[in-house]
Amino acid sequence: MVTIKSRAEIEKMRVAGKITGDALREIEKHIKPGISTLELDRIAFDFIKKQGATPSFLHYNGFPGSICASPNSWVVHGIPSKNIVLKEGDIISIDMGAQKDGYHGDAARTYAVGKISEEAQRLIDVTKQSFFEGIKYATHGAKIGDIASSIQEYVEKNGFSVVRDLVGHGIGKNLHEDPNVPNFGHRGRGLRLAAGMTVAVEPMVNAGGYEVVQLDDDWTVETEDGSLSAHYENTILITKGECEILTL
Repeated sequence: MVTIKSRAEIEKMRVAGKITGDALREIEKHIKPGISTLELDRIAFDFIKKQGATPSFLHYNGFPGSICASPNSWVVHGIPSKNIVLKEGDIISIDMGAQKDGYHGDAARTYAVGKISEEAQRLIDVTKQSFFEGIKYATHGAKIGDIASSIQEYVEKNGFSVVRDLVGHGIGKNLHEDPNVPNFGHRGRGLRLAAGMTVAVEPMVNAGGYEVVQLDDDWTVETEDGSLSAHYENTILITKGECEILTL
């Protein structure tokens, strides 16, 4: 069921969203060759707890980390590990959320580790911009397909592919709520958006084909062809004008 948030609920979503965005900025300061993804997880956990919030991902459906840390060809849901140490030229996607007063924020970014290739940087840039292309249509009365098709068109115009097996989602009291928000589709189709809805829009973009596989840990999703993947996500509030981004 899709929920329309009250003013009081929206204010709580703003607080959770700000903590989430601030936590990602804190993590970014530490992304460099030689750091493990488990260390980044500890930084996120400590930062969120200091804000009087709790990590949304920790123990969610049994997930063992406060962040999903997915380097290079990993698309999403990478489990933080002391054995995964970042090196020069890597890219790393960090997906995370914070819960405060019963409401969640959810956001993701892909970062360069030291100096990266021009193509890797272009993948990161296109993925980020595809989010902003999509949310031009995130307004009261539009359809979810308007967002989805705009993301897909921008990504494919730039020679990359949009992951089909994973989508964005509604968010509020629960980390994942209705509706699903795909990153591919057709304009004019899907649920009609209404002011007061809060959704997480999250393009996941591969340098190669869009096909993905799940690894044996039952969490990590990787590109089937081993190509690089990038991820960019924010929690947004639908209004009667431009949407409000809650996690920037």
